[in-house]
Amino acid sequence: MVHQTYTVDVLVVGGGTGGSAAAIQAARRGAKTILVSEFPWLGGMLTSAGVSAPDGNELEAFQTGLWGAFLQELRQRQAGGLDNSWVSFFSYDPRIGAEIFADWVQELPNLHWISGQVPIEVFRQGDSITGVRFADFAVIAKIILDGTELGDLLALAEIPHRWGWELQSEWGEPSAPVAFNSLTERYPVQAPTYVVIMQDFGEAMSKTVTERLVPSELVLSEVEVAEVSRSAGVIVAPEIPPAPNYNPSQFTGAWDGYGAKTFLNYGRLPGGLFMMNWPICGNDYGEGVERLIKSDVSRGEFIQESRWHSQNFAYFIQNQLGRRYGLAEKVFPHTPTAFALHPYYRESRRLVGLTTVREQDILPIAGGKVASIHEAIAIGNYANDHHYPGVQFPLQPKSIRWGGRWTGTPFTIPYSSLIPATTDGFLVCEKNISVSHIANGATRLQPVVMGIGQAAGMAAAMCVELNCQPRDLPVKALQTALLEDNRSKAAIIPLFNLPPNHSDWLHWQLYYLNNPQAYPASGDCPCPSWNQYSDSTFGKALVRESNCFQGIFYRLDQQENRFTVTAPAIYQGQNWQLVTLRSHIDEQLRAYPHEQLITLWGYQNHSGNWLLVEHLNGG
Repeated sequence: MVHQTYTVDVLVVGGGTGGSAAAIQAARRGAKTILVSEFPWLGGMLTSAGVSAPDGNELEAFQTGLWGAFLQELRQRQAGGLDNSWVSFFSYDPRIGAEIFADWVQELPNLHWISGQVPIEVFRQGDSITGVRFADFAVIAKIILDGTELGDLLALAEIPHRWGWELQSEWGEPSAPVAFNSLTERYPVQAPTYVVIMQDFGEAMSKTVTERLVPSELVLSEVEVAEVSRSAGVIVAPEIPPAPNYNPSQFTGAWDGYGAKTFLNYGRLPGGLFMMNWPICGNDYGEGVERLIKSDVSRGEFIQESRWHSQNFAYFIQNQLGRRYGLAEKVFPHTPTAFALHPYYRESRRLVGLTTVREQDILPIAGGKVASIHEAIAIGNYANDHHYPGVQFPLQPKSIRWGGRWTGTPFTIPYSSLIPATTDGFLVCEKNISVSHIANGATRLQPVVMGIGQAAGMAAAMCVELNCQPRDLPVKALQTALLEDNRSKAAIIPLFNLPPNHSDWLHWQLYYLNNPQAYPASGDCPCPSWNQYSDSTFGKALVRESNCFQGIFYRLDQQENRFTVTAPAIYQGQNWQLVTLRSHIDEQLRAYPHEQLITLWGYQNHSGNWLLVEHLNGG
């Protein structure tokens, strides 16, 4: 029974990465907003799904909007910085990420957050969505946004949507299959991962320690060995029990070619924590993935199996690497605390929108380093990355070398991919945009989805202001509002060499917005060079706090640099890869001669064996 009905401007259903961003942006714009989430943490992939080592939009020029603000908050709140893992430049305790989203919501009196609820029914009048019913309340709103992890509102509202693969004949995507096959049948969408956080409990219970503590003639159980170890002051982790259907052959070879230390450091977090989201004989799980959209019961079965799979992976790791490693304690706000609140879903139901993002829209233009732009409201740059356990699926490359490392071709998300083809009063703001199965491998990443959410929230608030439908909102007005937002201005034109605090940032963003034919294939605008950054304060606080190093610069290739430390003495003789996220540093490194003595300021990343350069002098 519905006990209460709320009437608001904007309703966001789902508190994931996109939904949280949408609600915050709509409320900041002034709309009376309700956000209804299933889980007690906001942020989705960035927090409650445990993927606190996000990929993409890592370059300084792409750290804008709510994504950039989130990174700045993390830097201020997390002692020791964000350079902990080698899979990402930004790895953090998920509890800190959840605090950031909660604080952002708390400061907005016109944003009402209700947690622990899922949608049950969608109200509509003709072709318009007008409200949503939950267990004991309903919300009537002018604009409703689907921010659920799996596009549940699309199904409830019977809005046309897609699930699964499209053939090459659909849009001519070069990586799409010509015909349906065993892969498309087994994995209609990408495999989710149930993230588990493991913890380093100290000195491992190695064979040497066991022999030292336990006489060889005694045969002790695991519990007895652990008790002997504890009494001797050796720290061991609690034993991880295997889950049903444990099969060690599923995980055999998981870190072959990497080594155990590198494997663990893949998702290293502060405080001796490790994010387990490993694709090679790891905890990706896609068996019967279509159950996610069949019924609540079948979804629950899949989620339980995927968590068991991750528990078995953790059990395997502990058995292979020793009792030094166990399940993390007191991370997530439920039991067991080492497991995320829900799986990391890489793909959901996908809207049939006014425009569909295809593989061609995310690949570099001929002879260029960027994709084409059209109605851009969010940017991304990650490689096209698909997960099918046990299967290598070839995709058209979209990676480039930049800043001494691999990154991805920048691309944009068009506003019309958020709008249903035939339904009014409704927008999507998650992985559920109108996108092909192939292109979803690049559009699904956390920073992209956060940008999509911010744009959707801004659009919803502006539709309320202008009393218009999302399809009738002038795209140029939305783009300008995102660029000029007084809290978290968001780039919509990808430009490698234009950081958001440069004085000409808005000028060049607007210029290419108004003159898309002039957008440079190089992704570099003609304005700044490294010595023109005196008016930019972006990152100066980081430079002051970072360490100073002297050493010899070695150029191994055009975008591969090494550095042998001469000072400080504690690091003398160490060799590090040099990487940067800042365009003027990249320009300097490309100009330096081989074997030059240089002085630099930056951060060490022991997991990736690199120095992240923030400031550079000639020596």
